[in-house]
Amino acid sequence: MLRLDYLSCLLTIVATILVSRKKWTGLIVSDVNSVIVCVIALHTSQYGFIPANMFCVCVYSFSLKSWLTKGEQPHPTS
Repeated sequence: MLRLDYLSCLLTIVATILVSRKKWTGLIVSDVNSVIVCVIALHTSQYGFIPANMFCVCVYSFSLKSWLTKGEQPHPTS
């Protein structure tokens, strides 16, 4: 059986590295990780984690939209 806790740990590390390097893919990894944490919370009856992680999914999604919009603008040339 897949150990979701280890997967979540790995995704947290990868997402942190990617976001610190200003890579928008880190936000996608964070989204996936938040969903995994919600699944873990359901299986362990720790329901308090679900609203917090759904909030994180919303924040990451809005941030992703903002980062992609900024990335589509042409860079000024010298």
